[in-house]
Amino acid sequence: MTPTSLFSAPDSTAAFSAPDAFLAGARRVAIHQPNLFPRLTTLAKLWAADCWVVLDNVQFARRDYQHRARLAALTDPGMRQWLSLATHLPEGQPTLIGDALLADPARSQRRVGQLLQQLYGRSRHWPLFQERLGPLLSLFNTTDRLAAISEASTLILLRLLGWRGQIMSSSDLPARLGRSRRLADLAKACGARTYLCGTGGMRYLAVDAFTRQGIHVTAFRTPSEGVWASAREVSAVRALMVLGPKVLARELSAVAVAQS
Repeated sequence: MTPTSLFSAPDSTAAFSAPDAFLAGARRVAIHQPNLFPRLTTLAKLWAADCWVVLDNVQFARRDYQHRARLAALTDPGMRQWLSLATHLPEGQPTLIGDALLADPARSQRRVGQLLQQLYGRSRHWPLFQERLGPLLSLFNTTDRLAAISEASTLILLRLLGWRGQIMSSSDLPARLGRSRRLADLAKACGARTYLCGTGGMRYLAVDAFTRQGIHVTAFRTPSEGVWASAREVSAVRALMVLGPKVLARELSAVAVAQS
């Protein structure tokens, strides 16, 4: 289900990829549900990892970010608008993320393309982003799987920022039941030495489940000033359109190294 092959890596990642010293010595794994154009805090955690496990076999949540993104205006981050994709749940509320379907793929395709251009078309970084957006818009013609679209939207941002990591799907990996045990098993299956956990996850995570697997848990934190002021609230697309990929990647690199 991973559409990795649709998106090529940047022409040169050497200028703004995570430092080799950061990646060496410990395989860092982040586990996160596929989000539609994720918030900057989420993107930062994924970018800091060298393996992202897409958590696609847990229950879909309508109030979460799997099918929607809060976009902030280019000139005013306080002006915000939801980009939402109408979603059909074949099994009702128990439907897993990987089984959720787009209710109207053609309409969703138009909505994504039109709203992003409306909000960010005046950015000098828009042409590059628009070019990378093309394969995502084409994906709407070949699949009605929401998770594939959301994952691809995240991958666009990661690749633009020079991320060279690996993607795996939780549905393809063995894991026991139980929230913390499941995550620990998934991390172990990816050869993790370090698990990057967001601040929300740290409230419920049973760290000992990871310790027994020989995995260190790092509480992933981001700054709260500058471009990070609204990082927990709005999609990372605005930061990309304001700063450009090289500057934003340096911001992410600094945050990634600070987790050591």
